Amino acid sequence: MALKSTSLSLCSVPALFFSFTLLGTLSLSLFFLSNPSSSPPSSSPNPQDSSIKVYVADLPRSLNYGLLDKRVFDAAEADVIFVPFFATLSAELQLATAKGAFRKKVGNEDYVRQRQVVDFVKNTEAWKRSGGRDHVFVLTDPVAMWHVRAELAPAVLLVVDFGGWYRLESKLSNGNSSDVIQHTQVSILKDVIVPYTHLLPRLQLSENKKRQTLLYFKGAKQRHRGGLVREKLWDLLANVPNVIMEEGFPNATGREQSIKGMRTSKFCLHPAGDTPTSCRLFDAIQSLCIPVIISDNIELPFEGMIDYSEFSVFVAVSDSLRPNWLVGHLKSFSKAQRDRFRLKMAQVQPMFQYDNGHPGAIGPIPPDGAVNHIWRKVYQKLPMIKEAILRERRKPTGVSVPHRCHCT
Repeated sequence: MALKSTSLSLCSVPALFFSFTLLGTLSLSLFFLSNPSSSPPSSSPNPQDSSIKVYVADLPRSLNYGLLDKRVFDAAEADVIFVPFFATLSAELQLATAKGAFRKKVGNEDYVRQRQVVDFVKNTEAWKRSGGRDHVFVLTDPVAMWHVRAELAPAVLLVVDFGGWYRLESKLSNGNSSDVIQHTQVSILKDVIVPYTHLLPRLQLSENKKRQTLLYFKGAKQRHRGGLVREKLWDLLANVPNVIMEEGFPNATGREQSIKGMRTSKFCLHPAGDTPTSCRLFDAIQSLCIPVIISDNIELPFEGMIDYSEFSVFVAVSDSLRPNWLVGHLKSFSKAQRDRFRLKMAQVQPMFQYDNGHPGAIGPIPPDGAVNHIWRKVYQKLPMIKEAILRERRKPTGVSVPHRCHCT
């Protein structure tokens, strides 16, 4: 579940871990395939060179590592400019110290930091040259950079889903477009969906044992917005034989229970919560428990690189709420089909892992891990980024062309 403005979510921890991992990756020059070319940057990516040159914007220490007494590293030449602001940490510090001021600007230290970041970055030559289109921000929490999101719209945003943006668009339009995300905010074309960090350990395919339970779910019953389906599903499934519905989270007290539940179940339920996705999906993948995704508005990491339908079951919300339908549907999958799903899941497990296995995450990252795949997705955006920059540059002074993106 994503962080709500009223509490610190377990799944907000991965947002911080991702920021540290990403910055550690950059500081050690761990670009994902070949070494960056020493030749001058060209106007478009070389199809024979799948590396990406990243410049880390030189923000004041007080806005990133100063919060944690760490240091910032930057590079000279760039295809994209990574802005190392710990937006989630900044928001959580505010929520922990003065939650009542979070949605206000006065007395909100998080807003002060947001404002400093945006003013600093927009005053750089790099931003002025590209209009921010080649800048990369990590916004893995729905409340990160809440007050300045419109100003970051041209940039590449690394987000876990678009759930938090629905609320923002609805608010900005007085509730008239709650089901539409405008081009001024996020787009699957320019932004990158990144995975939550899983909270449960990886189960190797060789360690898999016979699974007795048909369907397993552990989490909060009551959610808001799109997550209302969860409560309805709970009422439908709570007393169904061979189905386990448990209240709670995989924290210190419930972790072992979650490990056991996911590893002994054939399918793991993943209904929408406050946002369309959560770390539960990635826990299921690491546990080799076939995800049953009931979230009509979900966006998933690394699509185009992997096919989720090869190891997940997608169910429309309307179908899931038909009495007895879901259980019957899951029972229709043969053991051979489930084994194929589990084999494919084992192959993609590394793609959702941020941890490199080194103490303090200092050291080389796995070439097939989450960080490298995120940069591969950013790399895929480069032709579009460069085209957008060039189109903007050739406009005559004073000419304004309206945005025409109606993307899904």
